[in-house]
Amino acid sequence: MKEKTSWTGALCMFLASVCFSTGGLLVKLIPWSALAINGARNLTGAAVIGAYLLARRHKPVFNKAVALGALSLIGVTSLFTVANKLTTAANAIVLQFTAPVFVIVFMALFFHTRPTRADLGACAAVLAGVVLFFIDGLQAGNLTGNLVAILSGVCYAGVFLMNASENADALSSCFFGQLAAGVAFTPLCLRETDYSASTLLAVLALGAVQVGLAYILFSEGIRRTAPVTASLITGLEPVMNPLWVALFYGETVSPLAAAGAAIVVGSIVAYNIHVQKKSE
Repeated sequence: MKEKTSWTGALCMFLASVCFSTGGLLVKLIPWSALAINGARNLTGAAVIGAYLLARRHKPVFNKAVALGALSLIGVTSLFTVANKLTTAANAIVLQFTAPVFVIVFMALFFHTRPTRADLGACAAVLAGVVLFFIDGLQAGNLTGNLVAILSGVCYAGVFLMNASENADALSSCFFGQLAAGVAFTPLCLRETDYSASTLLAVLALGAVQVGLAYILFSEGIRRTAPVTASLITGLEPVMNPLWVALFYGETVSPLAAAGAAIVVGSIVAYNIHVQKKSE
């Protein structure tokens, strides 16, 4: 197990979190339908990651594990984009951040792995935070968006499970998933009417930076970063995502949703630290 973190590894993980966190703001800034945005950003992201694979001479792998990971990734990117159009950016990213809870549930259901007290405690704490989001959603009319964000978290859990397989290849799953989503949804861009420079620039940034560059930095950083450090750094994403939206888009977060976010993010980060320290 990796015990030390190089400064380059920590920097890559931090930059990856920053790149990922721009998703909420960029989606809000693009006046297109959610699936059209998702198609364009995934096609761009696939091109960036494909170029990286060529530069590194990393031959893409395709097998059952890679295909299931790719399908999960399609679900994550599609549902997250839809959720951002239906609810606040804070709700979308934090509810997606519940993925580790679904990993615990899936491991128990499909792999018969008995959950520990820490697992059950984390699930209970996250559930309490999610309840606050749904109370807020009923009040603010964001219930549908919150439900879609939860489904995005379910798919995100699938990405983690598929990439844990011996035959998995994270970059290959990412490349094929983005390519498939790009081919399927990009034609929807033809229905849009706003092709201004600002809109196209936001679409390009969403695909090249928030997806393509982010996954490249993450794959490089995770190899040079201790697990506990990685868990802490990636926990910055659900904090920075709504911050950018609040600063540059003016979207605010209700006190109830903020309380739910603190419970969900705090519980997941604390759980990750506990698990990693216990395995050292």
